[in-house]
Amino acid sequence: MTEKKMNMEQGHWVLAKLGKRVLRPGGQELTNRMLEAMNITETDDVVEFAPGLGYTARLTVARKPHSYTAVELNEEAAERVRKNVSYPAMKLVVANAAQTGLPDACATKVYGEAMLTMQSAPQKNAIIKEAARLLQPGGLYGIHEIGIYPDEVSSEVKRAIEKDLAMGIKTNVRPLTLHDWQQVLQENGFEVMQVIQNPMHLLEWRRVVADEGWGGLLRILCRLLRHPWARRRVLEMRSIFRKHERHINAISIVARKRGEGAKKEER
Repeated sequence: MTEKKMNMEQGHWVLAKLGKRVLRPGGQELTNRMLEAMNITETDDVVEFAPGLGYTARLTVARKPHSYTAVELNEEAAERVRKNVSYPAMKLVVANAAQTGLPDACATKVYGEAMLTMQSAPQKNAIIKEAARLLQPGGLYGIHEIGIYPDEVSSEVKRAIEKDLAMGIKTNVRPLTLHDWQQVLQENGFEVMQVIQNPMHLLEWRRVVADEGWGGLLRILCRLLRHPWARRRVLEMRSIFRKHERHINAISIVARKRGEGAKKEER
């Protein structure tokens, strides 16, 4: 791939090519806390939207669920999951997360990380609605995304964050406030059970060490030294995160699908 193409590569794939394994905004800590809150056990049928490199998938299958299904957008992404995750009760589906083609109520736990942030409002609704369709009543849905705070932040600040993040990550980025993340879940049939937040320190060295270890940090630094274009991209992303650190964070929400009785009562 030419340097010009690499300069237009989405930020998370640049980091992956540098050897970064943990690509979620709140790091390994927030992923682990989301999984703990979801309490995946041997009786669960789990669906993951957009597993990426399969880091969280490996943590999930280590809990030995009854089944694990990965939904990826294209065959190239699905092949990465096949390469990185091995589990006898694993299934791969190549489909859009908003239209998986899976049966109604086929899952007890569904989660997706760092993917809703990049969707428009209608797409967010469609994906969350699909998660609700896949879940049995009482099933849990976990998300791990970029947040904007405080809830009262001005529309000008929101627009500046969206513009700068899109410029740095090379894809549309539409994070929400905690209030708005909760609202979109509630509007699509969920009851929020737990909220966990972390600073947006994905590219700060302490977070990199916590996520990748000292060996991982050295591996990434060596590759950055060898590839000036990658160094420029990473420094640009980090400067944008730092510029908006007073207003962006990482947020995970675990929500429960309401039963039919609860929906009728609300009406």
